[in-house]
Order: sequence, then C-alpha cells, then structure tokens
Amino acid sequence: MPAGPKGRQSAGRLLLLLVCLSVAASFPAFAQNTSKSVLDLDGHPVDPFRAAGAKVVVFLFIRTDCPISNRYAPTIQELNSRYGEHAAFFLVYPIASETPQQIRKHLQDYGYRLPALRDPDLVLARESQVRITPEAAVFSTDRKLLYHGRIDDWYVEFGRARREPTTHDLATTIESAVAGKPIPVATAPAVGCFIPGLT
Repeated sequence: MPAGPKGRQSAGRLLLLLVCLSVAASFPAFAQNTSKSVLDLDGHPVDPFRAAGAKVVVFLFIRTDCPISNRYAPTIQELNSRYGEHAAFFLVYPIASETPQQIRKHLQDYGYRLPALRDPDLVLARESQVRITPEAAVFSTDRKLLYHGRIDDWYVEFGRARREPTTHDLATTIESAVAGKPIPVATAPAVGCFIPGLT
C-alpha cells in the first residue's frame, strides 16, 4: 500500500537528517567545534589547513618559557627553509595564558619567520595528539594525521642532550609525506615541557 502524505513527509525528514549527519561526519573534528577556535595573533579564527592549500601541513608546538623548545628554534627554521616549498609550517602556542604580545616578542627574540597561531582551547593539540613542547605533527594534504612526536632525538631526557641528533624523525616524515611514500614511524616520544589542560 503506498504511503500517505504524512508517511512520505516523515521519510523525507529522515533522509534529510541522514544527509546532514553524513556531511557533518565528513569534516574533521577541528572544523566541527565552532565554539572553540585556533587564532592568529590578532585574535581572528584561522583554519591552517585551508591556508596551507595543497601542501602537507606541519605544526610545531612550542611555548615561550620552555628551554628545550627555545633551543630548537634554529632547527625549526632550518626545516622550514628546506621543506617550505612543499610543506606549510605553523608555530602553535598552546598555552592559553601566553598573550599575543608575549608571543610576538618571542618570535622576535628567536628570529622566527613562520606563521604563528594561538591554540588556547587546545583544538590543534588534541587533533595532533601532542602533549609536549616542542612536539611536531604532520598532516597529509587531505588532513590525515601522519606523524606526531619529537623533531629528532637530540634530547635523551629533560636536561640531558646528545652532542647532536642521530635520527631526524620530522625531516624523514616530511620527505616521505611530500613524496607520497609510507611514513616510516607514526610517532616518537618527545622530551620537553608538558602542555597543561590535556586529558
């Protein structure tokens, strides 16, 4: 027996609901929570994935007061110089109490020339599965997390470093991602300062 007008109306609403849910599920968690934002230093919401265009995305989580994070400034800038043509690098400051003024001074003090983002609600930190500064996260061009962890193995533990790194985890990951090759290691433990507020 054919459905009456009410039955067809209910079925139409159900179909519309399913379509809406399907569309929402296709966006990453980063884009779903509109009440929380990643901000530029002028306080404007930013979608770094959109800003990156068709490039691999590299997030470097740092903070102004972490000595290990600060010692990595030359390495971070060298990586950006080497791979910046094919990968979009962003400095991410996940400490909510760090003001734009403090961050601008930090960028100036360490000679950074990378785009800087504030992540006060830890949106990117959670999306990137990081817990430490400095820690890196690499995303593919279709926003899939490929790697999260240390930049290299320079630090054995807090306060104890090798003369020089013996592995270069982040560089290896970027090279593989840009070339479309499998990522050798998905994660490697970082040494540094913990990011508060993550559970």
